[in-house]
Amino acid sequence: MTQLGATITQEGIRFAAWSSSARRVWVSIFDDQGNRERDRLELQPEGEGLHALLVAGLAPGTRYGLRADGDYAPERGLWFDPDKLLVDPYAVEIDRPYAYHWRLAARRNEGADTASLMPKTVAKGLPTALAIPPPLFRPGGLIYELNVRAFTRLHPDVPEEQRGTIAALAHPAIIEHLRKLGVSAVELMPVTASIDERHLPPLGLSNAWGYNPVTFMALDPRLAPGGLAELRATVAALREAGIGTILDLVFNHTGESDRLGPTLSLRGLDNQTYYRQRPDGGLVNDTGTGNTIACDHPAVREMVLDTLRHFVRQVGVDGFRFDLAPVLGRVDGAFDPQAPLLQAITHDPVLADRVLIAEPWDIGANGYQLGNFQPPYLEWNDRYRDDVRRFWRGDAGMVGSLATRLAGSSDVFNRVAEPASRSVNFIAAHDGMTLADIVAYERKHNAANGEQNRDGHNDNLSWNNGVEGEVDDAAIAKARFEDQRSLLATLFASRGTIMLTAGDEFGRTQQGNNNAYAQDNALTWLDWAGRDQALERYASALAALRRAVPALSETRFLTGQPVDGAGIPDVSWLTETGALLGEADWNDPARHRLVMLLGNAGSRLAVMFNGDRRHCLFTLPAREGSAWHAAIGIQAVDLMRPLPGRSVNFMIERKAAKARAGKGA
Repeated sequence: MTQLGATITQEGIRFAAWSSSARRVWVSIFDDQGNRERDRLELQPEGEGLHALLVAGLAPGTRYGLRADGDYAPERGLWFDPDKLLVDPYAVEIDRPYAYHWRLAARRNEGADTASLMPKTVAKGLPTALAIPPPLFRPGGLIYELNVRAFTRLHPDVPEEQRGTIAALAHPAIIEHLRKLGVSAVELMPVTASIDERHLPPLGLSNAWGYNPVTFMALDPRLAPGGLAELRATVAALREAGIGTILDLVFNHTGESDRLGPTLSLRGLDNQTYYRQRPDGGLVNDTGTGNTIACDHPAVREMVLDTLRHFVRQVGVDGFRFDLAPVLGRVDGAFDPQAPLLQAITHDPVLADRVLIAEPWDIGANGYQLGNFQPPYLEWNDRYRDDVRRFWRGDAGMVGSLATRLAGSSDVFNRVAEPASRSVNFIAAHDGMTLADIVAYERKHNAANGEQNRDGHNDNLSWNNGVEGEVDDAAIAKARFEDQRSLLATLFASRGTIMLTAGDEFGRTQQGNNNAYAQDNALTWLDWAGRDQALERYASALAALRRAVPALSETRFLTGQPVDGAGIPDVSWLTETGALLGEADWNDPARHRLVMLLGNAGSRLAVMFNGDRRHCLFTLPAREGSAWHAAIGIQAVDLMRPLPGRSVNFMIERKAAKARAGKGA
C-alpha cells in the first residue's frame, strides 16, 4: 500500500489517506499555533480507496487535520460529517492532548465545527531509522510493568519538570532502582495519546492508564513533551543499562466508543472498515468499550504492522504487549490462532525477533484463549495468578495446583508438545488489586471511581488478615508483611517469564481500589517516601538469587523426568519430612499448606513453602560431601529449627569444605 499520512518531500508535503466509502476527503491546514484553519484542500482519488494530494511549499511542522464526506447514516455504520475534524490515523505527533467535549459526539448538522476542540497532526520528517539490535529481553526474565506518570510523579530525586514523563525513566535514580530489582525489561503501560471516557469529566476524573487510544502511533504530549525523540532517548538509556523496553499497545478498540461516542479519526474516515459491525449495522463490542477494531481487514492489518514497525525502527523497543489480544486474531468474529495479523507479525522481517506478549482474553464469544496463541507469543497467565493467591489465602487442596504453576503451567502451554513455557507469571497487575492490597482487603473499595462500587472484579481471591484495610495492630501488619514476602518469593521461584508491577516490591496500596484506571492522583502515584524498605530489600534479594541460579529463570517445563544421562529428575516434590509426595498426598484436600520443591538441575535448590500459620520443621535430603546453605541471607533459616508460618525459604546445596591436611575438622 502507498505510504499513508504526511510525507515530507522536496516540493512540499504529500498527504494520503485511505477510505473505501468516503466520496470526498480534504486536508485542513492550520496556522503555526494550530488554532486557525487557513486552507482546506481536497485530496484526489487515486483508486482502491486511496485519496492523496501533494501540497507544494509546505514545510515540516505544518499542523493539519482531515475531513471526509459521504453518507451519514449511523444506523448503517456511516458517520461522514465534514464538520468533524479528524486526526490522521497515521499521525506520529499531535500538538496537544485529546480532551472530551460533547460536541465531538454531536450528530451531523447538530453541532458546530470541531476544529477548535481537536489536536492537530504535526507533519514531520522522521529521523534516520535505527540500526536495530536484537532484543535484550529473553523469556524467563523479569518484566516490570509501570505507568509512566504514576511511577515518577512523586519521586524525590527526579527533577520536578521531568516527573511523570517518559524522560524521567532515564534518570540515574530510576535506572538504579530497576537494576537493583534485576529488571530485564520495563513494560510501559500505554504512552500513545488517549482520550477520557465521556462519563469521567463530569465526575472530575480522568483516564490514568491510557487504554483508550484514538490513533496508534502518536505519543501523548503529556507523557512525552519531547515527542518521539524523548522516547527514543529513554529507550537507549535503559538499553545502555541492560534493560529492554516493551510497549503496551491497544489495537482492540479506540476512544470513539459506542454510537454515542465522539468522532475523532477512524469513525469519520471509514467506520465500516475500521470497526467490526453487527448485521444490523451496530458496532460489535468484544472489548466492553463500545467498539472493536476490525483486525481482519487488510487496511487495518497494514496499519497495525506499520505501527509496530515504526516503534521498532524509530525507537528500538524490544517488543510489545497486546491488550485484549484475541481481537487481533478474530476472523469474521471467531478467534483463529493462525489469523493473518498474528501470522504477519511473526513473519515480518522487522518484527519477527521482537518480544510478543498477548493478554489472551476479551469479552466476546469464546474470548478466553489462554494457551491458544502460538509460539513465539508469550501470554499473561491468570491461572497462575489465581492459583497462587488461592494457595496463600489458605484454600484447601491447592498443593497440586501450586506445583503445576511453579513448574511452568504445562497444563496450559504444553498442548502441542512445546518444550518451554510461554507463561508470563504474575501475582498482581495494573488491573486489579495491588500486591499489598491482596493481603489487606477481602472486598474491592471502588467508590472513588464514581460508579457506586459496581465496577471492577468482585472475586479478587484476596484476604485481609482479620481486619479490612489500614490497621495499627502490629500483629496484623506483621502477618501482611509475611504474606507479601511469600507471594513475591513464589513469583521469583516460578518457571517462565515473571512480571512485577511497579511498587509491589515495596508495598504500594490503592486502598482496596481494584480498578483505579480513573485515579490520576495520590491513590495511584507511587509513594517513594513511604515505601516499605524491608520488603524492597527482600525483593532485591530474590532478584539476585534468580540471577545467580540459572535454573530459576529457565523456561523449560519441570516434569519430574530425567534430563541427563544420570537419570536424575529435574524436580522432586517432597513433603516437609523430605519424602516424595505420593498420590494420596497430592489428592488429600487436607494437605494444602506444605510442600517442598527440590530442583536438581546443576546445584540442587530447595524451595520450602509453608502456607500454614504454624511453624513447621522441614527435613532436606542429605548427600555425602554436601551441605545445605541459606540461598538468601536476608531470610536465613537454621535447618534444625522450624520454618516460620506463612513463609518461603530457599536453600542451596554446596560441596562441604574439606579440612586442610594436619588440621582438625
